Amino acid sequence: MFDWLTPRRRRGVEYLDDPAIDPAVRARAMADLARSNRYFGGTRAVIRAIARLPMPPRGARVLDVGTGSGDIAEALQRSAHRAGQPITVIGLDMSPSLLLAARQSVGAVVGGDALRLPIRDASVDMVVCSQLLHHFEAADAERLVAELHRVSRGWIIVADLRRSVLAVAGFWIAATALRFHRITRADGVTSVLRGFTSAELSWIVRRGAGTAATVRRAAFWRLVATWPHEHRSGSNL
Repeated sequence: MFDWLTPRRRRGVEYLDDPAIDPAVRARAMADLARSNRYFGGTRAVIRAIARLPMPPRGARVLDVGTGSGDIAEALQRSAHRAGQPITVIGLDMSPSLLLAARQSVGAVVGGDALRLPIRDASVDMVVCSQLLHHFEAADAERLVAELHRVSRGWIIVADLRRSVLAVAGFWIAATALRFHRITRADGVTSVLRGFTSAELSWIVRRGAGTAATVRRAAFWRLVATWPHEHRSGSNL
């Protein structure tokens, strides 16, 4: 009845996908994104998803793929510390300028391509990937999921955006009121239109990881997929 609220997924191009973008503009836009995560549920969606899972072992290593400026990684570390179960979060990103910023708040950082993670099989206890999957199409999205699955010996959490015209309108109004940079506003709209439905996200995980994920909706038009990958043995980074 309300199919018009979920438009067809668009390919789109985001300004921040351009590696040649001015680092100062990228930093400003990422600061806006961190505020968006804090105010509009991006951080909360990941933390609540992890809270539903068995608690990772003390000292667990969590890989945050596409960490950006490290805002979600930092929130995960704080949340685990408050729970008396400290963890080490390793932030991975392709952008040297973002890794430099993330280094201030994340336990460790690694430069690398999400489609070819420079990490051995089953070498981290948990993998988190927030708002990165929508940047990829079809086969590459499945390949990213396969890489997340490969390197984890425990749980994988993929958080992303739920496609909706209401989400587009809501983001634009909020971003304008908060005086986000024009690139943040433009990329935010593109990101939402590149987002997923629950069925689409489930299918990508099934194709990429060869297993079924639990996909839940979260506030502010967000989706979170979680699934386990238990290995018989692990190795080091």
